[in-house]
Formats: sequence, structure tokens, C-alpha cells
Amino acid sequence: MVDQGECLIVIATYNERETLPPLLEAIFTTVPTVDVLVVDDNSPDGTGEWCEEYSRGDPRLRCLHRPGKQGLGSAIIAGLREGIAQGYRYVLTMDADFSHPPERLPDLLAAMEPANGPKVDVAIGSRYVPGGRIEGWPLRRHLMSRAINWFARLMLGLPVRDCSGNFRCYRAATLARLDFSEFCSSGYAFFEEILYRMRKIGAVFCEVPITFVDRREGASKITWREGLQAVAVIVKLALSERCGRGKPRKKSNQFSVRESADP
Repeated sequence: MVDQGECLIVIATYNERETLPPLLEAIFTTVPTVDVLVVDDNSPDGTGEWCEEYSRGDPRLRCLHRPGKQGLGSAIIAGLREGIAQGYRYVLTMDADFSHPPERLPDLLAAMEPANGPKVDVAIGSRYVPGGRIEGWPLRRHLMSRAINWFARLMLGLPVRDCSGNFRCYRAATLARLDFSEFCSSGYAFFEEILYRMRKIGAVFCEVPITFVDRREGASKITWREGLQAVAVIVKLALSERCGRGKPRKKSNQFSVRESADP
């Protein structure tokens, strides 16, 4: 278990007023010592206002209000920067809709400090390692996700199987070595891009199997257009490196935590 003030969970929101209250209850029940930062893009359903009201009674929750929809990637970058600036040891990211199981948060944190081997820079809640799985997706979502992950591994040399998920734990000291002003994606392609940039600085990767459950309420915000934009960003990054504008590749270490995805 982490100490108070060591870990920040970043949750990007847009119209998550119904899902956020039970999610926060589950998070604080599972890991009472974490802080949570909600990055809200001026949700018209009152998500930001609810967060402000909740935070008055519980200082573990804070809300960063943005003027409008600026992209999921840019929201997460804003949260990561806040985690670095506030001196947290770990910064986790997860979705607001219960797609990512809060009960697996301790496993991500434990994976950062393995008993044997080097310290981990990013632990990924993975759908695509043994023990991981997806529930509730239609075939088209499976195909799109598999294709993007395969393409990202091929083009960017990523040493992980799940390159596009948002359930992650980052070491803040490693994040501080990244120049977020260089990022070219403000949308869903951010997830592949940050792994690519971490690989370039020699980060150590780890995957923890999870069960990803399609959102309980509302509709998914990812579209085929977002998928195509992710492909375009991946191609841009790969061409930049191959043309010599990126730094030479450094070896990245990766291992998987082989344990059941179900408690």
C-alpha cells in the first residue's frame, strides 16, 4: 500500500456525472491513501460541479477545469504534469466508466517495485497478455483495437502487447524526463505516443493482466475516425525516427506480471 501523498490517479472526464461517484467510492475503498485529480472538459452534465462539491468534503479529490473539449490525450497530459509538479511518486491513469477495474489498482502499484529485477517505469493494465481479456465489445471494436496495437508494435518498436489502453501506472520521475510540448497527439493516439517516447529514453515496461469491461453507462467516445488518426500519428512518429529526426533507439526492458486477472 502506498503512503498518503505518494500516488495520484488522473481521470479525464466529459459527461461522466453518473459514473464518477461510484467509481470514486470504489477507488477510495480499494486504495484509501491515493489522491484523485479529475480533468474535466466543461462537461454539460455537471461533472465538474459535482467534483467541486465532493472535494469540499474530501480533500483527496481535486478537479482541473478546462474550457471545453480539447482531446483525451491533452487532458491526460495536463494531469500528468500536475502529478509531476506536486511531487507524487506515481501517477496512474484510468477511465471514468468502470472499464478499468479499481480492484486492480494495488496490482499496478505493486508491479512498479518488483522483488527481483529493475524498477518499473510504467505498469500497463493489459488486455492482451495471458490472463487479460475484454468483455462486452462488438467484433468491430476487437478488430480495430487489435489492428492498432499490432501496427504500433510494428512501426514504433513497442515491447508491450497492449499499447492503446489507459489503465496505467507511471513513475513520475521518468515522466519528468519527457518533453510534453513535443507530443503531436491530443487524442487517443496519445497512448501509443507516450510509450514510444518512454521507449526512447530506455524506460522499463511491465504488463499486468486485467479484465476490461465495456462501459456500463453511456456510449463509447472512440470512433473509426479516432482510429485512423491514431494510425496517422504512429506513421508520423515512425517516419520521424527513420528519417533521423528522432533520437536513436535505446533498449527497453519489459516483463509481464503473470497472475490471474480476476481477484
